[in-house]
Amino acid sequence: MVIAAPASGSGKTTVATGLMAALAARGTRVSGHKVGPDYIDPGYHALATGRPPRNLDPVLCGEDRIVPLFEHGAAGADIAVIEGVMGLFDGASEPRHFHGPGDFASTAHVAGQLGAPVVLVVDAARTSRSIAALVHGFCTFETRVRVGGVILNRVGSDRHEKLLRDALEDVGVPVLGAIRRHAAIETPSRHLGLIPAAERAHAAREAVDALGSLVADSCDLDAIVALARAAAPLPGSPWDPDAEMAALLTPEGAPTDSASGSAGPSPRIAVAGGPAFTFSYTEQTELLRAGGAEVVAFDPLHDEKLPENARGLVIGGGFPEMHAAELSGNASLRSAVADLAGRGAPVAAECAGLLYLARELDGAPMCGVIPAEARMTGRLTLGYRAAVAVRDSVLAAAGTRVHGHEFHRTALTPAHGTDPAWQWKSSGGDGYASATLNASYLHVHWAGAPAMAARFLRAVHTFDELEGPECSPNR
Repeated sequence: MVIAAPASGSGKTTVATGLMAALAARGTRVSGHKVGPDYIDPGYHALATGRPPRNLDPVLCGEDRIVPLFEHGAAGADIAVIEGVMGLFDGASEPRHFHGPGDFASTAHVAGQLGAPVVLVVDAARTSRSIAALVHGFCTFETRVRVGGVILNRVGSDRHEKLLRDALEDVGVPVLGAIRRHAAIETPSRHLGLIPAAERAHAAREAVDALGSLVADSCDLDAIVALARAAAPLPGSPWDPDAEMAALLTPEGAPTDSASGSAGPSPRIAVAGGPAFTFSYTEQTELLRAGGAEVVAFDPLHDEKLPENARGLVIGGGFPEMHAAELSGNASLRSAVADLAGRGAPVAAECAGLLYLARELDGAPMCGVIPAEARMTGRLTLGYRAAVAVRDSVLAAAGTRVHGHEFHRTALTPAHGTDPAWQWKSSGGDGYASATLNASYLHVHWAGAPAMAARFLRAVHTFDELEGPECSPNR
């Protein structure tokens, strides 16, 4: 089932996360999903469900992959709860880039693809009978979307709730819950939205548990589950990372023992994590493992060295600007990152990773892998990008086209290298690229561009063979 709303700020994340936690507390196996590119909400979903976070984004992954990715992510679950994005019918701002109508990549678009009923979360503060007109409009605006019920959020009193229920009874839309105002359990936010769960682990766990209790006490869980059971059957087969990599990796890309030709040890790829680097899509790691790599996480805030025998490095997004002093203070790890990159190991970095590889961030020394300085600004850069690779890199050949997403308040000086990683209509270039490096602001969902994972893996295998055990200080 899909949790949607008329607009952002209505309480989708509160209700979706609380519903996941409430159902999980009853022993239900719950799969959590998020429409759109957002990394932060899925982190709370993962806390609530105990399962990896999942995104469903027709722009980043392609319209034809949404159902297979959903089936892959929901495998083994009893119920899947999909949190929407923005307002129910709000889609990509420049649909001409994505060959669809104005609501392409909207919550309605994904709900229609999945044949899933929608629960509309409505902010009921400062309204009473007018809510019926609002809900009626959302129920009748688009025939491919079925609104199966409403959850009223920020209800002020018993009398207020009765007025709302009476108004909606005339419309014929079931009220599945009424949640009172509870400021004490609101999740704190900052310049790019909610604070990621990994940055406030204990407090986030408490908040998710509190949301679960709130939803359990305020909503009719049995009616919600019954509505979810009315979802249409899904066609086709789940997305399979093993099949993706088997189709893309040539024999030269497989890990082999050059002397015997037999399968050799899996090359190790170090993936940044911890509180400063929380932005990554689950399928990225699944593709790397499916391609024969061993993926090992490390925390640049606390680990003084990279995972032993690392042969490749992936540094995703996050909030390094909030941890610049601590990242800078871990000089031994910064040196290890610079050394590995300097030896020619494949490095892929997105947004936060780009900043970490720069010479400095807000005056604090970073890894110095790329010749640029990064700083916080007051300007938000946000939106989907139809990007083209400017030159060959560890992720893409020159001319490769991908759909990505940009979301930051930082800037680089210089803005990009002489050979940028990517270029799109509104940019003169983005990031830094070489045969062994791709570092940029662009977030790409590798399930939508699995050839990037295959290209990175080939580079890792090549580096592993070239270095050999005698060349590695860690072997």
